Amino acid sequence: MKKVNIYFNRWFSVAYHYMNLLRNNEDGIPVQIFATHPDIRHMSLQGADFAETEPALKGIEYVQFCVDFCRRNEIDVFIPRLNMLDIALHVAMFDAIGTKVLVCRDLDLLESIMDKGKFYENVSEQGIMSIPDYHVVSTAEQFKEAYEDLVAKGHRVCFKPTETEGGLGFRIIDNTRDPLQELFGYVTPLITFDEAYRILASKTTFPDLMIMELLEGYEYSIDCLADENGKLLVAVPRRKVGGRLRLMEHIPELEEIAARVAEVYKIPFNFNIQMKYNGDTPKLLEINPRMSGGLHMSCLSGINFPYLAVKSALGGEVQPMNFEGDVLASHLEQPMIMKINGESVIPDAVN
Repeated sequence: MKKVNIYFNRWFSVAYHYMNLLRNNEDGIPVQIFATHPDIRHMSLQGADFAETEPALKGIEYVQFCVDFCRRNEIDVFIPRLNMLDIALHVAMFDAIGTKVLVCRDLDLLESIMDKGKFYENVSEQGIMSIPDYHVVSTAEQFKEAYEDLVAKGHRVCFKPTETEGGLGFRIIDNTRDPLQELFGYVTPLITFDEAYRILASKTTFPDLMIMELLEGYEYSIDCLADENGKLLVAVPRRKVGGRLRLMEHIPELEEIAARVAEVYKIPFNFNIQMKYNGDTPKLLEINPRMSGGLHMSCLSGINFPYLAVKSALGGEVQPMNFEGDVLASHLEQPMIMKINGESVIPDAVN
């Protein structure tokens, strides 16, 4: 049986788990995993059969690097993260060499999703789920006005860049914080309004910030799998329940939100919806048009999200499904000897 060649460009460390999920697929399909990253010793590469150092390129030059890599290694399926929009823009170059790309081809939608301000506008127009009260600002005075408006509505307030990943740039405004106490404690995302305003006022303008109500209820990541046309096949809500504990559980209203998102936006393959409750109301944080950082935890529900996406992309039949019961899960660190393409490596600094 011919091996399926799968390529990951620069990914997070958790791609190590995705690679092993692909390798240990339920159909027994043999796969070879290829990966590139600027750091050849990056953890994500430890799950790959073949790894190379990725050059520092942008735009069409980076896309051309990926195309050449796929051609040279006869890649069947490319799972991108870095420069996803550029790759989607030039996806026809991959089509021409027979490489399937797990990416949303709706460029307007993809660009909108990557800018949280634009996407909130779109979601509001569609009316498919609730969004937090928010403002997008780019000057200190706009920041001040937005803050005062949100406080007047009874909200605690937070802010973050409109274009970011994970928790980068996220801050919570807390005017009761004690800087001295924090100096001797853990690093926190807390900042007073005066501190934030002073920093922002040091510049005439700054990149767009989204200042919004702080949602203080349960946070859920809804991991979703769709076929190539965006038809939803399964959605698994995953909740943080303290420390490293994660609970995959059936939440009908969240599963219905996932169904509406899929019906309206038709995002193909793997995507993730992040929601957080304010009282009894779940509100949107963001949508990631790719595998989420915690997807390997959701796979403990019995759904092999990475493999089923690849199977669907290659024309295999994947039926709509449900996960059977709620699953509580966690994880432990595991020591491992670092290898590159199967060979142990010793850091230069140790030689």
